[in-house]
Amino acid sequence: MRRSVLSALVLIGLLVAGAPLAAAQATVLKVGATPVPHAEVLEFVKPHLAAEGIDLQIVVFNDYVLPNLALSDGELDANYFQHIPYLETFSADHRLDLEVLVKVHIEPIGLYSSRISSLDQLPDGAQIAIPNDVTNGGRALLLLQEAGLITLRPDAGLEATVLDIVENPKRLRFRELEAAMLPRALADVDAAVINTNFALEAGLNPVKDALIIEGEESPYANVVAVRKGDTANPALQKLAEALTRPEVRAFFLETYGGAVVPVF
Repeated sequence: MRRSVLSALVLIGLLVAGAPLAAAQATVLKVGATPVPHAEVLEFVKPHLAAEGIDLQIVVFNDYVLPNLALSDGELDANYFQHIPYLETFSADHRLDLEVLVKVHIEPIGLYSSRISSLDQLPDGAQIAIPNDVTNGGRALLLLQEAGLITLRPDAGLEATVLDIVENPKRLRFRELEAAMLPRALADVDAAVINTNFALEAGLNPVKDALIIEGEESPYANVVAVRKGDTANPALQKLAEALTRPEVRAFFLETYGGAVVPVF
């Protein structure tokens, strides 16, 4: 009898001792990201989140389509790869209920070339590659308009297309490609407008190599996106806090030298 009571007490003691261990298990957050700079930034904040009880699992994507679909399907808890106009357009086109958790940084888009070293060397009839998705394609055309190379219809807005070009004095020809393919197309065109994350992956320095680049007034803040209604999730709020700490601002400035600009 005493032995049975003693065994029961030992069992209860083990269960009680194990309870805090179970409660202390980390909360898993799966976040999709493109490699540069997004996955690198997430790797930087991973230790901080671990100390906060968050097991950050980074899922790397090399395109702009799958991360939103995976988030909507519940395969991810959040993603970090896109700017607000792209999120809004993609969500509307695919009927997804996604929203912004936090704004993190801007990646100024730029025009690059392996054939010329300054804009005044751009020949008449030059072929320019631009992203083939609506928001980044429009962004590229707005950059070219800002440089005086083309003029768009006044009401074209952020989703301008080549059909909205009303003046093209240099008779530029446009080749629309998937954004990730643009660095590899540089050898085949006179110039290409490339998103900074793909430019960095290709070894291009936006500050030094871009013929023209967006200014700080760009409306294209890169964000962490989540499913609608999830912004109050405590683990996701910890992710937002981690990504907007002063240490992350310093990481942006020291690592990317102005090619990636924090917005917090």
